[in-house]
Amino acid sequence: MSQKQRRSRSKSANASSSAKNQELDSVYFLKLVLYLIIGAQWIRITKGNTQIPIPVGLLVGLLFASHEHFQIDRKVEFAMLLVACFIGFWLPLGLQISL
Repeated sequence: MSQKQRRSRSKSANASSSAKNQELDSVYFLKLVLYLIIGAQWIRITKGNTQIPIPVGLLVGLLFASHEHFQIDRKVEFAMLLVACFIGFWLPLGLQISL
């Protein structure tokens, strides 16, 4: 087997393995929407006039993003979680606990 044939065979093997590791655009969009929904969840504990907001969705989302199989776009996922966290802080999303 010539060296040229070996190179073409290794290039085709690398191309097929990289195609398997890429995710579809619809899957990527679904993940971003899920990070937006999860990141906006808060637990607000209220006692009298005092309110303690806890960003539970941000913590859960960071856990999911850190254990993601495709780690190429981790920065985008973190940014989406932070934006969702700030949006969820001002919107009445999440769980309200009154003591």
